[in-house]
Amino acid sequence: MTTFPIATARLHSARIILVLALLGAAAAHLPVIPEHLADAPYMGVLFVIFSSACVLLAAALINFDNRAMYQLSALICAAAIGAYGATRLVAFPMLADDRGNWLEPLGLIAVSVEAIAVLAGVRALRSLAPKRLSNSGNSSARS
Repeated sequence: MTTFPIATARLHSARIILVLALLGAAAAHLPVIPEHLADAPYMGVLFVIFSSACVLLAAALINFDNRAMYQLSALICAAAIGAYGATRLVAFPMLADDRGNWLEPLGLIAVSVEAIAVLAGVRALRSLAPKRLSNSGNSSARS
């Protein structure tokens, strides 16, 4: 039976959660893409790009363990959360009806899975962080 150090197990679980959250974020945007392409094409295109990026990152994370992918995943999901907030605070062109609509169900689902992706990405990055060596265990310095 193979045993894994705790840091490796944390990284593995964070990676799985991140993949699932990225796929969830993409799926949460799919139902609103046609409506936004018709009413606010720029936002519809951004939803297509975001959803595609999430799926591609999830696929890449399944096959590769890469610090840059964890960073990019957390960054684009954090940006999506910020964009959701911006559209609720400011009336964007062709999206004025979204202003103040904080409790839109698909929006809440999207923000929730995006927040999970950000947290999982940060957790994975922390698991990859190099451990600092303590001076107390360094016997080669005492000669």
